[in-house]
Amino acid sequence: MSNNALTMSNTGADRQVADHRNTQAMTEYPVSRWLAGQVEDIADWVAEEVPVALEYNGLSHAVMMCSPQDLEDFARGFSLSECIVEDADEIYDVQISSQEAGIQLAITIPQSRFWALKSHRRSLAGRTGCGLCGKESLAQLAHSPDPFPAGGQPIAASAIESACNQLKSQQHLFNHTGSVHAAAWSDAEGNIVAIREDVGRHNALDKLIGNNLNSGLNLNQGMLIMTSRASYEIVQKAAVCGISVIAAVSGPTGLAVRLAQDLGVTLVGFARDSRLSVYAHPERIV
Repeated sequence: MSNNALTMSNTGADRQVADHRNTQAMTEYPVSRWLAGQVEDIADWVAEEVPVALEYNGLSHAVMMCSPQDLEDFARGFSLSECIVEDADEIYDVQISSQEAGIQLAITIPQSRFWALKSHRRSLAGRTGCGLCGKESLAQLAHSPDPFPAGGQPIAASAIESACNQLKSQQHLFNHTGSVHAAAWSDAEGNIVAIREDVGRHNALDKLIGNNLNSGLNLNQGMLIMTSRASYEIVQKAAVCGISVIAAVSGPTGLAVRLAQDLGVTLVGFARDSRLSVYAHPERIV
């Protein structure tokens, strides 16, 4: 089965046990649902998460809990957003294999990048709600890209609203399970051209970045739409990859706002229900 597939089954015989070997994005379970004092037995879809190990040139680097689809996109996006490589061309190969304990992503990068990675290794134990787990010191949080120059392509507030209105219908995994985040890429006119979903918001963003790299989409032209809050690492990962406009359906954190201000990133929060709040660099929103 392709790692990009959302495998759905409708019969009990086709349901898979929810363990680390399950490579489906979701699994169907029997559920007792209570509503207004009444109970009914139904079948419900539940999102899967599996340990995904990232290995560079044979060296284990990180284990993240991910939705088990679009994993090649994840490998490429993670490598770029975490500054393991500086350019997509430096990712020579990605091999995906199922292991007893989860899924392994074997990534081949130039030897010069590999030696740099070894000298800055960290232990990163990824969990669903945290993108900074395992940092060895607070000093690592200071690594940020150069600020974006003033100006750039303006984005109409109506385009952000249009993109957010399209989002729900394209969140296929969320619409079945209700338990995953989405990262979407929109052009400047508000048309969503790519979307990725995952149990972790940072993973969804890495998958989107990887997809955009493979598709040749220009990360300098358009905007990132997140269904989650805008956290520090969302801003940092986006800025590293050249994204200067971020719109989140929920609110930002204070650290994310300050980082966006420092990096020249336009940060929009609460982009839903025909409203939005611009927390940093409003000059790009018209």
